[in-house]
Amino acid sequence: MHLLQSPHWCTFKSQFDWSCETIDLMGSQHATCVLFRQLPLGFNIAYIPKGPVIDWQDTSAVRLALNDLKQFARRKRTIFLRIEPDAPYHHSIEQHFLKTGFVIGKAIQPTTTIVIDITPSENTILAAMKSKTRYNIRLASRKGITVRMGNGADIPQFHMLSQITAERDGFAIHSLLYYQKVFGQFPSENRALLMAEYQGECLASLMVFAWHGKAYYLYGASSNAYRNKMPTYLLQWEAIKWAKSNGCHAYDLWGIPDENPETLEAEFQNRSDGLWGIYRFKRGFGGQIVQSVGAYDHVYSSVLYFLFKQLKSKT
Repeated sequence: MHLLQSPHWCTFKSQFDWSCETIDLMGSQHATCVLFRQLPLGFNIAYIPKGPVIDWQDTSAVRLALNDLKQFARRKRTIFLRIEPDAPYHHSIEQHFLKTGFVIGKAIQPTTTIVIDITPSENTILAAMKSKTRYNIRLASRKGITVRMGNGADIPQFHMLSQITAERDGFAIHSLLYYQKVFGQFPSENRALLMAEYQGECLASLMVFAWHGKAYYLYGASSNAYRNKMPTYLLQWEAIKWAKSNGCHAYDLWGIPDENPETLEAEFQNRSDGLWGIYRFKRGFGGQIVQSVGAYDHVYSSVLYFLFKQLKSKT
């Protein structure tokens, strides 16, 4: 079960323009969280992030589940239902959607990521990293970078670093309240805020969440100061160790350019736009590139769906 299908995430999203309802599907071991966003004139859009939890190779179970979800969303005056399964890309999964009346949609969550197996020993995990990454982790320690566990009082500092990162790298960020709410929504054993510091000054920070044996690096930020001391490398390594100590078997680095592995390796040294700089950093920690099946939309009103897409393309 993915983090974005957890009851904590659904409750959190209910505080930011979404409402959340759950539905029990035949063949699923977990209730599916469906998010609804209200639009003018009483219409809604429906969204299922990283769900439902079913066996995607069981054709009969998948079709029953998709039909149940289509009917469930229809009753809510929904313009369209978007589903982003937690499943690696496979032609058969795409065909499940296309044969039951879905069309290919625009993914909201990253479709390509790097997942690190953290079941081996720490030394083995380190050995699987790029040599430059291992060097930078050790360099940060030698240069006096320390990493501590933060708490709710540190979130304004995290947000300030996020603003610096957004200005430097051109990324969109959330509000301070958003970060406070998501951090506060999860139990302490399921989330961590790590702070990398040098001589009392915070240089970098990240939030990592754990759910059902998997850790997710969702948010990170860094200042422009002392970047030569490599604080983000030690910070990420400490987050991996935190995840391992909390019983996780995998660590999801959450989002790299949506390209196949061959293209990523061929072009990462020449590209700096979009997520390419992030990929250069993340690839150093080892792991496997995973491409998800993406997003699929079931449309209830073709006219309103078209208008919605036109409006989103202008924002």
